[in-house]
Amino acid sequence: MVLRSPAPDLEELQHKLGSDSRRFVELIMSPPLDDSRYWHWDQLRHRSPPEGLTHEEWWLKLKLQRSAQRREVPLEAKDGRPFFFVMSDEVLQLSEEIARRAGGNVLGGGNALTSAGRDGFIVRSLVEESITSSQLEGASTSRRAAVEMIDTGREPVDVSELMILNNYLAMKQVSARSDDPLTPDWVLELHADLTAGTLEDPGQAGRLERPEEERVRVWHGEHLVHTPPPAGQLPERLVRLCAFANGAVSSAPYIPPVVRATITHFMFGYDHYFADGNGRTARLAFYWSMLHNGYWLAEYLAISKILKEAPGQYGDSYEYSEDDDGDLTYFILHQLRVIVRALDELDAYIEMRRSEADRVRGALRGASVDFNARQTSVIEWLSREGVVAVTANEISRRYGVTLPTARADLMRLEDVGLLERGSSKKPIVWKPVAGLSKRIADLGTPKEN
Repeated sequence: MVLRSPAPDLEELQHKLGSDSRRFVELIMSPPLDDSRYWHWDQLRHRSPPEGLTHEEWWLKLKLQRSAQRREVPLEAKDGRPFFFVMSDEVLQLSEEIARRAGGNVLGGGNALTSAGRDGFIVRSLVEESITSSQLEGASTSRRAAVEMIDTGREPVDVSELMILNNYLAMKQVSARSDDPLTPDWVLELHADLTAGTLEDPGQAGRLERPEEERVRVWHGEHLVHTPPPAGQLPERLVRLCAFANGAVSSAPYIPPVVRATITHFMFGYDHYFADGNGRTARLAFYWSMLHNGYWLAEYLAISKILKEAPGQYGDSYEYSEDDDGDLTYFILHQLRVIVRALDELDAYIEMRRSEADRVRGALRGASVDFNARQTSVIEWLSREGVVAVTANEISRRYGVTLPTARADLMRLEDVGLLERGSSKKPIVWKPVAGLSKRIADLGTPKEN
């Protein structure tokens, strides 16, 4: 978004208000103001200031309070000033909440979250994140088509689908290598994987922008909103960013791991290392950092889905941080709030799955046929998602079993009348029978003699 009103220059503001030394001392010595919302000047100027203060006095007082709490990080803006953040009450509270909830026990609650169900959860989250992260950068494929492509393993039909598939595979790689440190070489490898086959110039995949090239910049319509650092600085900046991202919890000054992950995300976007794919790379680095620091539940979260719903707020948080002397608190707070919302949505999804699993198990209880846990999970999935067609390859990929096992599962469901075969032979496609929910209920209804 375009920043409507940049923050006043602090030195100029101090000089202006300091001309009345008595009033200036009164302002400094007055009790602290409520800063729980952590507004940027662009937000604050539209609100009524505390009694007795002008907007400029209000802003200066808040800036002085924040300055006393700032924590610098070993990363610099273009002008050489260090980035910093304020460990505000909300940053502390959200960081602790995320640490507690991201290490919670999501695998309880019966068959809805058995080992097979857990794999299904991860696949769902990776697919959702891959789709929306790519859509944030222009992919236009529908969610249904993208899910069908990944579930069935078919080849992408256009660049949008290829972006999503690349993102999905790169996220799986990050999940598998989450214990590995982040290195410049791995970042380049990930970018190459993310952008393979999607760039106008294939030679730009997996390499930093070069000094002799026109530097990529960030525009909103006709307005320039961000000019990244010079390309000649990128190799060294990437080395420093990787070192920061790999920092241990014991590093000083202490930075909560989720805050470190969020700052890593910001810096990838700020430095803009590549001609294209910077947003996807930034979100991938965030995903790695969360898993690397023990937030294993991040594997189940679809962060980009929430960012896509309010892209203006995401862009504003970047601009506020850059405009206000490198204060990363705006971006950190935005991202922490998004993570908490993603956790809330995951909780709701888990509860929905548990309810559906209870309904399916209740319907099947007392049936004359038995299903294993995975088959029950497949029945639950078919019923919950309104799936119109399914193949053995899809079940194999979704539940991490061999093709013969997946085929046997589907044939089993066909035998009991829950699925029927379509006309296709290669591959064989099964379709849920009409009135699937009633058929499931009928299986659990004792037959009259």
